[in-house]
Amino acid sequence: MHRLLGYFGDRLAAYLVASKPHGAMVATVPPELLAATLRPGDVLLVEGESRVSVPIKYLTQSNWSHATLYLGQARLLGGTGPDAPTLIEADLRAGVRAVPLRAYTHMHTRICRPVGLSKQEIDRVVEFAISQIGHRYDLKNLFDLARYLFPTPPVPFHWRRRMIAFGSGDPSRAICSTLIAQAFQEVRYPILPEITYRDAVDAAGQRCQRELLHIRNHNLFAPRDFDISPYFAVVKPIVEPGFDPHRLTWDDQPERSAAGS
Repeated sequence: MHRLLGYFGDRLAAYLVASKPHGAMVATVPPELLAATLRPGDVLLVEGESRVSVPIKYLTQSNWSHATLYLGQARLLGGTGPDAPTLIEADLRAGVRAVPLRAYTHMHTRICRPVGLSKQEIDRVVEFAISQIGHRYDLKNLFDLARYLFPTPPVPFHWRRRMIAFGSGDPSRAICSTLIAQAFQEVRYPILPEITYRDAVDAAGQRCQRELLHIRNHNLFAPRDFDISPYFAVVKPIVEPGFDPHRLTWDDQPERSAAGS
């Protein structure tokens, strides 16, 4: 029975991760510029084109359906050039794996960068993600997989986030954003923590309120959380090196001469 469930689970997962038949997606950033902008520890969000991406975007009310962690060229796990696996991701069917950046350069992407972490802390985040390679989701749990067959499930808004979390309860077998959330929790870096306030007394003896952060369950994180988090900087590759709107050429304007004007 377990073998049969595993077989059907693998078939269902293969269907969900397959690309939807639609027009070609146009990247908003040239591949070479995206590669030059990324730094180790960056979270690269992706507007996916698979069947499973549609319900994830609907449930989170976001463009982003997938999240990956950039390792950097110093941690090549095999291959060179454009085939070098520099991203860690959790795939529904293949599990936690390393993939090359070119797997997503043709899609809409966004770079979310943690702020204030030391090189040693970034190394810990990256090493944790690498240590999870090979972990896979239990594909025998058909109920968890079947929920993604419905592009826009009729779920109350306050239940949508919990619907994304897989039911196995195993942190190593969760979706992409769970893996990355765990990696940052290794160095106690906030994403979207729960905040409470406690009465306290400051150094001058005055009463005040102290802000306390609480780590949220990693199973409840979604790709959009890195985008809206106040602790991650959104990095735009085209703007980052210095963008000058006056150097753009529009089709309703005469082309500039070689000397410029």
